[in-house]
Amino acid sequence: MSAHKLHRFSPRSLGWAAAVVTVLIWTSFILIARASNDPARGGVLTPFDIAFCRILGAGVILLPWGAYLVWRDRAQGGVGASWLGVSPLAAGITVKTGFFGGLLYALLVYSGFAYAPALHASVLLPGSLPLWTALLAAWLLGERLTPTRLMGLGLIVLGDLLVGGLSLLRAFDGGQVWLGDVLFMLAAMCWASYSVLARHHSLDAVRATIAITTLACVVYLPGYSVLVLTGVVKGHVFTAPWRDLLFQAAFQGWGSVVVSGITFTQMIRHYGPVRSTMITALVPGLSALGAVALLGEPLRWNLAAGLVLVTLGILFGVRASLPVAIKKEAAYSG
Repeated sequence: MSAHKLHRFSPRSLGWAAAVVTVLIWTSFILIARASNDPARGGVLTPFDIAFCRILGAGVILLPWGAYLVWRDRAQGGVGASWLGVSPLAAGITVKTGFFGGLLYALLVYSGFAYAPALHASVLLPGSLPLWTALLAAWLLGERLTPTRLMGLGLIVLGDLLVGGLSLLRAFDGGQVWLGDVLFMLAAMCWASYSVLARHHSLDAVRATIAITTLACVVYLPGYSVLVLTGVVKGHVFTAPWRDLLFQAAFQGWGSVVVSGITFTQMIRHYGPVRSTMITALVPGLSALGAVALLGEPLRWNLAAGLVLVTLGILFGVRASLPVAIKKEAAYSG
């Protein structure tokens, strides 16, 4: 019955519903990740600890789910490839998508929050994502960059430079914010790589999210545990209070990975990687307002200008994508 009800909704409705959920979680993610990683707030977990909680929390749900999908496929006589009996995707696709979307993204983004404030992430994370996605989609998928889209990407670059460029200049005075800015840019590139790969292979939302979590669980959880237990890395996942660990596992793992991972991939499935990331134009503004109101971060002129430029650039991208979207909707309705 639930499947029947689901089929009542058009692809457009499902795509926009997925966009709303993704925007809300991504906005909260920026604020909570900074509050958890800010050294001045006395957090007990390191960025690598939080990545551990994220992967473990997601794995508790997704690995049994993946094993069930693999078992069901085999029981129904399916010949689809799987990896380790857990990932419902082939080993090659699991490793590629998992490296960018599951493992490297988490390590880079949480490390970035240890150096740079949420306001910087508000501009550089959602702002750089359309930039990297458009460039990668043009290179790997052959998508055309229209003059309007190029104008939007130019505005995003200017906004990023206003934020990251000034931080880089302050590095000569001993500042470390620029390190966080660089890490945010690299994290956005990793997520863009995952989104383009998901589109290229026409991946199912649930199966793709399970696959990227499988690789992270297999590689990171045992590896990091050994490094912490042997004292090679100073981590606190085995000594921190349970409430801190459970909160991070719930929000970072269940919310940021399971829920938003599925909704984001669902958007890619319906609208493509470029338009999907453009839909998240509200994230920079909402997260910036949250950083000012909830975290007490100052909104300096370069941050405000960068925020405006990035948001305008994203909106230009949406405008450039509208003709393509209209053609797809017309073809669907016909």
